[in-house]
Amino acid sequence: MSKSFTARRLTAAALAVGALTAALAVPATAADHHRAPRPNVEISDVQYDSPGRDDRSNRSLNAEWVEITNNTRRAVDLDGWTLRDEAGHRYTFHDYRLEGRSTVRVHTGRGHDTRTDVYQDRRTYVWNNNSETATLRNDRGRFIDSESWGHRHGGRR
Repeated sequence: MSKSFTARRLTAAALAVGALTAALAVPATAADHHRAPRPNVEISDVQYDSPGRDDRSNRSLNAEWVEITNNTRRAVDLDGWTLRDEAGHRYTFHDYRLEGRSTVRVHTGRGHDTRTDVYQDRRTYVWNNNSETATLRNDRGRFIDSESWGHRHGGRR
């Protein structure tokens, strides 16, 4: 065999191995990045514009809410966790345990706290209809999640 023939065969073999390696690696990499992992606790939904007229009635205030979801199987103690808006209005969870795979709705108005609904006991709206950011922090003040709407997206940490 000639040296050039052997060199071509080695080059072809190396290219084939490289192509096979790339073909096997790409699907695994794509699968890893297909879906971002969900955070353990997140702001899962916001109703910032209560339906109907904003008449400051307790019914209207309670139609404005933020949902917090625990995506894990284990309960999370939310005691001392805070939910705030950009203006500094703050709701602090007291003696509240969010069960695994559960959601709690934090209403703006007054009411009796239950396992699925808690109330800020406010007499005015918190969440701006045009733009706002809701930020959730744990009992140590560490950023957990935020949800923004309107013209200022991205949230603040």
